[in-house]
Amino acid sequence: MTRVDALRKEFTRETTTARRHLERLPTEQFDWRPHPKSSTAGQLASHIVDCIRWVEPIFGADELDYDQRPMKPSAIASPADLLRCFDDELSRAMQAMQNTPDIHADQSWRLKMRGKVWFEKSREDAFRDMTLHHIIHHRGQFTVYLRLLNVAVPGSYGPTADER
Repeated sequence: MTRVDALRKEFTRETTTARRHLERLPTEQFDWRPHPKSSTAGQLASHIVDCIRWVEPIFGADELDYDQRPMKPSAIASPADLLRCFDDELSRAMQAMQNTPDIHADQSWRLKMRGKVWFEKSREDAFRDMTLHHIIHHRGQFTVYLRLLNVAVPGSYGPTADER
């Protein structure tokens, strides 16, 4: 198994888990927020989808220049739209990874904005930081939203109290 194959396998596992969580968002709670300073459930769920969008520029180009290609938040209006966008972005991400030779995992990737390099790291590290870990982090937040909404929380790495 190549390194990119291993990354794709891990990404598949984590996005499958993320989708199971996103599927639980009730339509009537899409605009709910736990606190005035918090994102709505729909905004947080949409951000998880947006994290998947980073895969294509990370594996498909040597850099992402925000001035040339701004990564604006997705305009997602409902849970059904959310899952459709999730599936579309995941398909594009998997295709980008499928087309990436293993040697590219170590190659440098840059994020630029306002004419400056914000960071430069290997594609693998950029993928882990900007997508994989980001999705896991926000999925954790989302589980708290589900719990506060009294929605059964699916397991991530084992069964939850709702599944026992």
